[in-house]
Amino acid sequence: MSAPIAIDAPVATRPLPARTFWRRALRHRSFVLGGTLSLLVLASALLSLVWTPWSPHEIDIAAKLRPPSASHWLGTDSFGRDIVSLLLAGARSTIMVGVIAVSIGLTFGVTLGLIASARRGWTEEIIMRFSDFTFAFPAVLSAIMLAAVAGPGMVTSIVAIGIFQIPTLTRLTRGSANAIWAREFVLAARAAGKGRFRITIEHVLPNILSILIVQVTIQFALAILAEAALSYLGLGTQPPQPSWGRMLNDAQTLLFQSPMLAVYPGVAIAISVLGLNLLGDGLRDLLDPRLARER
Repeated sequence: MSAPIAIDAPVATRPLPARTFWRRALRHRSFVLGGTLSLLVLASALLSLVWTPWSPHEIDIAAKLRPPSASHWLGTDSFGRDIVSLLLAGARSTIMVGVIAVSIGLTFGVTLGLIASARRGWTEEIIMRFSDFTFAFPAVLSAIMLAAVAGPGMVTSIVAIGIFQIPTLTRLTRGSANAIWAREFVLAARAAGKGRFRITIEHVLPNILSILIVQVTIQFALAILAEAALSYLGLGTQPPQPSWGRMLNDAQTLLFQSPMLAVYPGVAIAISVLGLNLLGDGLRDLLDPRLARER
């Protein structure tokens, strides 16, 4: 997984009105394209909650490896399951894992980063060394250790991905917050007698919120890739629950016989990651107050 994106420290400014923001957003190509792709994946996951062409758990060996047709729009896999239904249900699993894992990383990472920035001294040193230690355990390694104790599954992948998200967000939050603590309006708040906790909530957190929003989209994309990798290795989502990574795993022995079985989930993963990355780039431009004044 990559390191947090580098973004300059924000400046204290009045937020743009919602109407102005959306007017600029609709003219931003990266934001529009990324948002469209991300909404497409989200809509697919929501649709799978109420409807799929066929049951994603229904096995029909007699109908295995059928080509696209009116009844099976993208064909069937080696177990006779409908590919479209598997993709829709797989989107639900992927988004669920990504949302929960990123929420874990965001909750603990931002909290630890804000505490490190506000307290400084030994508190900051302990938190940052803890983050360095956690970086030594990537999601795959953490999932292997957790699977050895509790067994593979969706919960294992969520915990492993969430743990690896924490140090990234801790470092980003701490670095961004340190820049805010040195600004004049924070010094004025301290001179007025406000405590560190109140300054953190009222001044520091609102001024780094845009950076965190952008980083969350990047971390979400990384979580999708990690979930697919863990499921492919058999450490993540387990059968019969559909998963894009499991679909890739099942297709690897049929690459010469039916290569499209690997193409479909691969394209779904690529669309999800591309959409979130483009959305993050667009939000970075739109939420930067200096760029807002230039446009």
